[in-house]
Amino acid sequence: MPNIRKVDLNADVGESFGAWKLGADGTLLSVVTSANIACGFHAGDPSVMEATVRQAVAHGVAVGAHPGYPDLAGFGRRAMEIPVDEVVSIVLYQIGALNALARAHDAKLSHVKPHGALYNDAAKDESLAAAVATAIARFDRGLTFVGLAGSAMKDAARNAGLRFAGEAFCDRVYRGDGTLAPRAEGGAMQLDPDAAARQATDIVVRRKVSTASGEEIDVEADTLCIHGDTAQAPAIACAVREALLRAHVAIVAL
Repeated sequence: MPNIRKVDLNADVGESFGAWKLGADGTLLSVVTSANIACGFHAGDPSVMEATVRQAVAHGVAVGAHPGYPDLAGFGRRAMEIPVDEVVSIVLYQIGALNALARAHDAKLSHVKPHGALYNDAAKDESLAAAVATAIARFDRGLTFVGLAGSAMKDAARNAGLRFAGEAFCDRVYRGDGTLAPRAEGGAMQLDPDAAARQATDIVVRRKVSTASGEEIDVEADTLCIHGDTAQAPAIACAVREALLRAHVAIVAL
């Protein structure tokens, strides 16, 4: 039998906070296979975290921690100068917080994916990537480290004895070096559902992604991300899932 391509679909969810509501988590969790749940530092609060865990469990979606910099005001998208040993503690703290709520609902954490600026910084900075990996390994070496495919996070995971899942994006525009176009720049998001679905299919089936300049670069991805903080997220998630199934791709959790 020919090898069947498979991929995980993940979404960043649980990003409401107090009276501030963000995202259509219920819809996304009915489509994706893995959930990256905000842990209170860039978004989320204990009630939101627990409600999101409950929803994920109800939909049979894998539960993962989505730790970020301590930056509620900036939604974790501002780079911060933090000593690496403190980064270890910050990430470990957030994993532990979500784990407590997951255990209360008989769920086990499956993975950890950094958020926002912490993710982007760790993709380039080996010491920061190692700090994130160290925090994950100290908590549970059975967890999967989810990070940008081909980035410094892959080596950090391997050095810490962790499984690494390379991530690619349906709804972001790529640069020629494989990094993501900064959100501060215009056109950094891929918000047309059909275009996002084509990008997802190219990544999984052809192992290619088009960049902002129009060239194609190679990408190896185990999981595809759909950001939950855009109005288009539910439509993108549905379009991506349908396109992958039409391409005979199996959609399974990590």
